[in-house]
Amino acid sequence: MAIVKSELIKELKKSYPNFLTRDLNKIVEIILKEIKETLNRDEGVELRNFGTFRLNIQKASIRRNPKTGEKLNVPKKRTIKWKMSKDLFKKLNNEKE
Repeated sequence: MAIVKSELIKELKKSYPNFLTRDLNKIVEIILKEIKETLNRDEGVELRNFGTFRLNIQKASIRRNPKTGEKLNVPKKRTIKWKMSKDLFKKLNNEKE
């Protein structure tokens, strides 16, 4: 199951009941905005004990539509690569340090 922003805010509200929901919403918005702007500047984002986000540029290429066999020109794209931290990997796999 994927988590959406509203679910994230609900979980934060459970953990921090003294914060107003609109304040938590604003905090999440600011964090996501900063990540987007940093990636737009071709810089990486590192969140300790969580992972890193990096910009990846895919070259333009010629690909084939598998249904029709038609060749298509695909322009270059900017994608995001995420790599989890070792700490998160250990937590997900129940490994002891």
